[in-house]
Amino acid sequence: MIELIDVVRTFDGQRVLDGINLTIPRGKITVIIGKSGAGKSVLLKHLVGLLKPERGRILIDGFDITQAKGRQLQECRKKFGVLFQGGALFDSLTVFENVAFPLREKTRLSAAEIAVRTRQRLAQVNLSQEMEDKFPDELSGGMKKRVALARALIEEPEILLFDEPVTGLDPPMTNTVFHLIAKTHQEIGYTGVVVSHDIPAVFQVADYVAMLHQGKIIAWGSPAEVQANPLPMVQGFIRGEVNFLEG
Repeated sequence: MIELIDVVRTFDGQRVLDGINLTIPRGKITVIIGKSGAGKSVLLKHLVGLLKPERGRILIDGFDITQAKGRQLQECRKKFGVLFQGGALFDSLTVFENVAFPLREKTRLSAAEIAVRTRQRLAQVNLSQEMEDKFPDELSGGMKKRVALARALIEEPEILLFDEPVTGLDPPMTNTVFHLIAKTHQEIGYTGVVVSHDIPAVFQVADYVAMLHQGKIIAWGSPAEVQANPLPMVQGFIRGEVNFLEG
């Protein structure tokens, strides 16, 4: 579904992405792990063409998004849904209006059709109609994540990107959000890319795991294969050792 080939990106003289090669299989969830500041979110922005590499290619279904402009780029982006790190809900809109927003802006569906699809997505993330008229500042952190997930799913994307989807949540709610990601993936079958440093909880949703360190993918495979990887950096990160998380 997605292939990165020798992708390089530099900021302020530092190579954040240093020759990235990575294949993201269709219909699976690939989790990208690594310490804070490793470039995980930068990598996501390259996938949707928000950033362009200095070198390399990024193929989406065989189409090189690094060369796309204008209408071509917009058409390619239609394949994507995104759950942003902070949820990125509109404070002035209700839960219902936040989830319905992409359909109102990008489609010609009737109000009735939009209402049906919006309520289907809210139900899919276990939010009842009683929540529809609430505003984001009336919601808990976990509720906001659910609303954001419903909005990311509303256009039925082929590819769904999750940028640190459980940041700021307590362990029980972290598990709940990861369970919802796994549930919606099973129901819809999208290709998922999850950026996270929440170990080991994130392994519960992963089909494949890639570890990004110093601009390179240093480990890739199933969750079991990555957890068994003998590299000290991989083992130190998985065990949560401070020097590996911050160094």
